[in-house]
Amino acid sequence: MLKLIKNGEVYNPKYLGKKDILITGDKIGYISDNIEVPKDFVDMEVIDATNKLVVPGFIDSHVHICGGGGEGSFKTRTPEIQLTDITTGGVTTVVGVLGTDGTTRTMSNLIAKARGLEEEGVTCFVHTGSYQIPVRTVTGNIQDDIILIDKIIGTGEISLADHRSSQPTAAELARLTAEARVGGILSGKAGMVNAHMGDSKDTTKLILEVVEKYDIPITQFLPTHMNRNPYLFEDAIKYAKKGGYVDFTTSTTEKFLEEGEVKCGEALKRMIDNGVSNKNITFTSDGQGSLPDFDEDGVYIGLQVGQVRSLYEAVQEAIKDVGVSIEDSLRVITSNPADILKLNSKGYLKEEKDADVVLLDKDSLDIDTVIAMGKVMIKNKEIKVKGTFEN
Repeated sequence: MLKLIKNGEVYNPKYLGKKDILITGDKIGYISDNIEVPKDFVDMEVIDATNKLVVPGFIDSHVHICGGGGEGSFKTRTPEIQLTDITTGGVTTVVGVLGTDGTTRTMSNLIAKARGLEEEGVTCFVHTGSYQIPVRTVTGNIQDDIILIDKIIGTGEISLADHRSSQPTAAELARLTAEARVGGILSGKAGMVNAHMGDSKDTTKLILEVVEKYDIPITQFLPTHMNRNPYLFEDAIKYAKKGGYVDFTTSTTEKFLEEGEVKCGEALKRMIDNGVSNKNITFTSDGQGSLPDFDEDGVYIGLQVGQVRSLYEAVQEAIKDVGVSIEDSLRVITSNPADILKLNSKGYLKEEKDADVVLLDKDSLDIDTVIAMGKVMIKNKEIKVKGTFEN
């Protein structure tokens, strides 16, 4: 069935004005000022986007789709994500990762979950590995994983500057990154190293040492959680000014914020105000990941679970409360991750791109309708498609 979105104000994420969008199958067929519905043509669904903003489907490139955590023993392993946990947040593309636990959470499980989510209607990729170095891969080699397995686009999340890290040397991190880079070059993928940044005062020191000593560009890394404390955030500004990418985590807790974590909307504005290119910034949710709390001696004292819906909530807050423009705010969850991760059919509303579309109420900016690969997942705030095991 063809789908025609009419009368909406389109951000691709650049503002295009009022446009109509024709979806043909799973692709965007045409974008034009006015597309007429042919008379007596019954096999077309018309979606009225009057008083709506029409934007690209959101990309969440750091989600623990199989669950994460376990820092408080086996009972604290967080559950697998469900389809509507993703779609109700406006997300149509996710990148699955493992985290602290690379033993009971495995790459085969991660890939199977990714394929399951695709069968249910959203696009899903994964990174190979977890916190640990050496990286536990599928084929035995990072480069081979990226080249030979379609779903694998990079490696991570590799833990750095954290008490849970494998405490790698610069040489070890350089070798790992080189494998990912060459794997990406040979397969047309990004081959990024998704680096978990912890609370250590070393911050990005190890990454910068690799960049300075070895023939590896700073853009081969995507360090995440860069807003977790004031000194890491200040380092994020300096790091981005060197040309590096930085990712801010939207899932948080009141305690984290009280202890100095920088809210993502505020972080985005401060980065832009400090002259950082908006194209170097992304948001991710850390969805289904554990948000563990440790005391000053590193002893676990509790956790909460990350939520994918926090991704767009942070963007909404950046627009409405902090004053970042709609275009700049949307880029960090649409075109920026698409460009950085080489997801070439994602992140934009353009002809021949994948038909991943979100409609927002113009006044409230709340999510109204979500279309993933041409399939209506949510319409008028009503869930139309649920996951296999969702009631």
